[in-house]
Amino acid sequence: MSSKNNLSEDAKLHAKDAAQRARPWMERLARLGYATEGAVYALIGLLAAGAAVGTGGRTTGQHGAFEVLAGSLFGSVLLGVIAVGFLGYALWRSVQAIADPDREGTHLKAVGKRIGYGVSALVYAGLAFSAAGLILGMASDGGGSPDDWTALLLSWPFGQVLVVGVGAAVVGVGLHELYQAYNAAFLEYLKLGEMGEKVRKWTGRWGRLGIAARGIVFGIVGTFLIRAALEYDPQQARGLGGALQTLAQQPFGPWRLGVVSFGLIAYGLFMLAVARYRHIPTGRVQ
Repeated sequence: MSSKNNLSEDAKLHAKDAAQRARPWMERLARLGYATEGAVYALIGLLAAGAAVGTGGRTTGQHGAFEVLAGSLFGSVLLGVIAVGFLGYALWRSVQAIADPDREGTHLKAVGKRIGYGVSALVYAGLAFSAAGLILGMASDGGGSPDDWTALLLSWPFGQVLVVGVGAAVVGVGLHELYQAYNAAFLEYLKLGEMGEKVRKWTGRWGRLGIAARGIVFGIVGTFLIRAALEYDPQQARGLGGALQTLAQQPFGPWRLGVVSFGLIAYGLFMLAVARYRHIPTGRVQ
């Protein structure tokens, strides 16, 4: 019996040591993930701003940004960094969904937030593999576009109701983003004491503007999903790039696109600040 107890204690000690060694890596991957998201959003914003002012930019989402990078000098290296960064971000989102390191709790709002983290983990894992696929010459042929998966969902039993529900959820996320921009609750996750006064002020401004811009984009994406379901037309579905293109086609489109593109650049800068200053509790092993 004593021998079994000793083996059990040894196993626990090894588990503790493994967890202790993993925590610094988890934090580094999380910070790299936040920085990667910031850099990609800033690039999307810059491309959209170029389209707004007529200097040769384009309205695109993450996949289009990857294609731009793939054609640049050191494109494979940059895409490799993005793939690792987004995998790290997906891992961190998974930890947030499962282990709740931020102590969100188990009430309804917190559970919804943690489910959102889980969905985000899947999305960013997909983006990581998309970036890696471009490096290996296996670019997607469009099978993962919004209208493709909308068509798939519409083909299911009660698919129309499901797509309406997804669209409504995306609109809800957009409204929540706008509320976050208003009350600046995102600041509670940052190490404000480590920031100088100017950094704190501009991080708050970038965060408000950037999150508001994302809220607008999510609202457009969700509205088009609902429209695609009601009209039973998957071609109506839009992703990030499609939402920006929709803004450009509205009255005063270049101005609207310019404002939102500036907001996306601001969001990118904000996420770079998050990468540096966010509290990243990785848990303590007892």
